[in-house]
Amino acid sequence: MELLLLNGPNLNRLGKREPDIYGAETLADIESRIQRLADESDITLACFQSNIEGELINKIHDAGDREIDGIIFNPGAFTHYSIALRDAIASISVPVIEVHISNIHTREEFRHTSVIAPVAAGQLCGFGTAGYDLAFQAFLLKRKERPS
Repeated sequence: MELLLLNGPNLNRLGKREPDIYGAETLADIESRIQRLADESDITLACFQSNIEGELINKIHDAGDREIDGIIFNPGAFTHYSIALRDAIASISVPVIEVHISNIHTREEFRHTSVIAPVAAGQLCGFGTAGYDLAFQAFLLKRKERPS
């Protein structure tokens, strides 16, 4: 099984940016933790973060072309307006689980709408950085459901 852990704009600032909302963990902490889970589960994991929309789109297209097993994606602020990212996800058959550290539905009104959610396999929000672990576990469960 091969997964991509993809993070969008400003997530490189985790641990420094608004810790009252996003916590003290850094993106490197999250990536290390998910990498340990992947190693324990014999899963290949690639991690990528960018503040640049086109780079994220290229990673999504590449994942689709290589037909990997899944993408755990925190699109950050692009969640609310990036039709280009939405279209990139819609253009591939790889399942994407959208992750948000905070509960976007209880924050400012402009954060309530995700243009990504309609093309994602699922959405996790409001569980802090544990949302990444939960998305990883969801892919593990899907692997177990597949016939051998």
